[in-house]
Amino acid sequence: MDRLDLHGCGTALVTPFRDGKVDYGTFASLVDRQVEAGVHFLVPLGTTGETPCLEESEKERILEITMEHRKNLPVVVGGGSNSLLHTTESIRLLEKYSPDAYLIVVPYYNKPTQKGLYEYFKAVAGSTDKAIVLYNVPGRTGLNMTAETTLRLAEIPNIVAVKEASGNYAQISEIIRNAPEGFNVLSGNDDETLSLMATGAKGIISVASNIVPAEMAALAEALLGGDMAEARRLHHRLSPLFRNCFIESNPIPVKSAMALMGLIENELRLPLVPASEHTEAVLKATLKKLDLN
Repeated sequence: MDRLDLHGCGTALVTPFRDGKVDYGTFASLVDRQVEAGVHFLVPLGTTGETPCLEESEKERILEITMEHRKNLPVVVGGGSNSLLHTTESIRLLEKYSPDAYLIVVPYYNKPTQKGLYEYFKAVAGSTDKAIVLYNVPGRTGLNMTAETTLRLAEIPNIVAVKEASGNYAQISEIIRNAPEGFNVLSGNDDETLSLMATGAKGIISVASNIVPAEMAALAEALLGGDMAEARRLHHRLSPLFRNCFIESNPIPVKSAMALMGLIENELRLPLVPASEHTEAVLKATLKKLDLN
């Protein structure tokens, strides 16, 4: 089978709420904004989308809207949990909407061995003919997936990429260096986009692109095209935004910034709460410097 080639900037879409309910109309407008800005693929139902706090029917409608508004962009939908049964049930639930790939996070809380991780992801990949994107984010899961395990999994035909958010450059570099043809490494941290893509990663799954989709797409394109001067310019311009999107737990800051821009209501689902006054002030200053408010 031809592997899905994910590259460039993919946006980890926020889920807007209004009065406790998913604001589907606003979500559709956010997808339209991403498409029009030139991002390269869409990632609904990830960490940034507060997926653990969504009902199954909400997940279905969010994916359905994404597919309706995506134009021709690939859609990588979050489908992972810390249980093989729940993950495969989620895949079956979402399969009818025909996403291009599933983003499957390293199982959290259970703390499996590396052998357990391999067998888990192998079983997930075997449950669908769609592409699988691995997601390594130790800061959220409490467990790092090693380069050795990732590279073993990369040999499975429908495991096509890894979103690497470990922040371990040596580990990620080893994956890039030894990955089989057709297996792409995607940065999971906005501030590492330049360094990782300059050494062979193919893209970024971005939080900041909820705010600046055109500039994040341009950054990825500059790096893919070898225009390092433009890439450095964009990286340095956006670095304060990259930093300040994570001064509280994601997606608290990005939702605060988007609310300041008039894109969404500043509403989250417990246990997440809106940004502190200090964080909001920092984000307001950041947006002002970028001429975004």
